Amino acid sequence: MPRLPKPRLPRTRRAQRRTVQAVMLGCVLALAPATWMHAVADSRVRTVAEVPAQDVAVVFGAGLWRGRPTPYLAHRLDAAAELYRTGKVKVVLVTGDNSRVEYDEPDAMRTYLTARGVPDGRIVSDYAGFDTWDSCVRAKKIFGVDRAVLVTQGFHIRRAVALCRSAGVESYGVGVTEPHDATWYYGGAREMFAAGKAALDATLRPDPRFLGAEEKGVREALAAAGR
Repeated sequence: MPRLPKPRLPRTRRAQRRTVQAVMLGCVLALAPATWMHAVADSRVRTVAEVPAQDVAVVFGAGLWRGRPTPYLAHRLDAAAELYRTGKVKVVLVTGDNSRVEYDEPDAMRTYLTARGVPDGRIVSDYAGFDTWDSCVRAKKIFGVDRAVLVTQGFHIRRAVALCRSAGVESYGVGVTEPHDATWYYGGAREMFAAGKAALDATLRPDPRFLGAEEKGVREALAAAGR
């Protein structure tokens, strides 16, 4: 096999200095989105017991297995049900993917919540929450949510809070804890890459993949709750 050429290192001090500066700049740029998320969201992340009461909880989808919530999604929904039972929220907005007939996250989330004591009339479904930014923008523009408690895993909650605040939703977050298994490590690693997209979304503010007309579901559910 032919030998691969050895990488050439800069020979002059000036070139070496520029190389080091370029590497340092690359590191700063790579870490900047994650730094931004932590700066915006760290003070807003609480436990179920500590989070301030808000009218609405927003639960982000996290996949289905044979039509039922995955364990990670089930844990998010358990936290939302606890928020409702303790009077911290009055309405739960479930936001997820229903881009094809055989895959319906919001309805699976609704079924799970009603089985755990949340009245069906206090649950509102967003069927076009294809990613975190879309869910946040639609919560504001489609469902009229101005303030909310966001519910997701700990490794995702800062991105959710930062993006929802950028979309105009004043947010606190409940970061659900999980065992440090393979899924947890994958989620944490994924967040490093997702932070860059989040920073772009917050800066460019693109429209969601599907926006649609305003919906009254949250307002009607709050009215039924006496708010």
